[in-house]
Amino acid sequence: MSTAVVQSNSGKAGVSRSQGVWAAAWKRLRADRVGMVCLSIVAAFMLLVVLVLAGAVAKDWQSEVGVPNAPPHWVGPMPAEATGSIAAPTGPNVDLSDIDPLAPRYKEWEEAAKKYQTLDAVRAETLVLGGDRLGRDILQKVIKGAEVSIVVGLLAALVATFIGTFLGALSGFFGGKVGDLLEWVYNVFTAIPSILLIFAFAVIFGRGVLSVVMILGLTGWTGIYRLVRAEFMKHRQREYVRAAEAIGASTPSRMFKHILPNVSHVALVQLSLHVVSFIKYEVILSYLGLGVSVDQVSWGTMLQEAQSELILGYWWQLAAVTGFMALFVTAFALFTDALRDALDPKLRGLE
Repeated sequence: MSTAVVQSNSGKAGVSRSQGVWAAAWKRLRADRVGMVCLSIVAAFMLLVVLVLAGAVAKDWQSEVGVPNAPPHWVGPMPAEATGSIAAPTGPNVDLSDIDPLAPRYKEWEEAAKKYQTLDAVRAETLVLGGDRLGRDILQKVIKGAEVSIVVGLLAALVATFIGTFLGALSGFFGGKVGDLLEWVYNVFTAIPSILLIFAFAVIFGRGVLSVVMILGLTGWTGIYRLVRAEFMKHRQREYVRAAEAIGASTPSRMFKHILPNVSHVALVQLSLHVVSFIKYEVILSYLGLGVSVDQVSWGTMLQEAQSELILGYWWQLAAVTGFMALFVTAFALFTDALRDALDPKLRGLE
């Protein structure tokens, strides 16, 4: 943090401190209206994820709360042809109790049938985004799917960023044989098309949230590694690093206490970019049956279900999951662009 000598009104010299790196970046980000709107949308989704994890929202997403394939409905009872309701059976108008032992039950059965039809209509009113083939609330499903997909994207991005940053720091700082070895590993991973590498790891690890996180994390670190390596190669010969070495700072201290904070903006931007990419990959894997397990729901599994429903004219599950996913991915991508502009070191001289 730099200092500057200023002349006060009383004629005495004083010292004022310039803005820090993160304070200046936050100031630039606040000036970006699109970035702040997108940040608000992303924050709302993150709050939703926390509520789902806490069990406050979408905890009953597996419950069959309506009739199968109920269309979106806001107010009023569902039409009989839409709900699939059957007219309540009515008993005969004459007294058959002497010759039919079941005659006293006719009235009871008629009232029960009317009660269940009324419950179906009330339940259908609550399905604002419709129901799936089992009568589950699509709104609760898409919220639960958002929790799974976003958590997978965030955790996988953190794993990839950690691996790429750590290996890039080692290669860029030490160079020599260490750099050559890590460059060989990097070239092996990048020589294989990423989608084939992901499918290969998916066969090895199997299905499940943790498996998808490991698959994406172990295959998505290469781009981060390359950028961090270049930054460490540039910073390791600078004066502040040499000064730290001269006063006896250890190698890990110079790498992670002095250099890493000055290149952290690169890792942070790459983390944001990889969240969007990994959510898309999770959707693809789950759509192909290689993602989360069958007893879980994600945006990918919902798209897989919607494929067969769309043929029958049931479009509302596809519209719901597409709308939620498009809103989050677009907002996160635009926020990442704004964050990258705010953290760009070239802009710091303009403050």
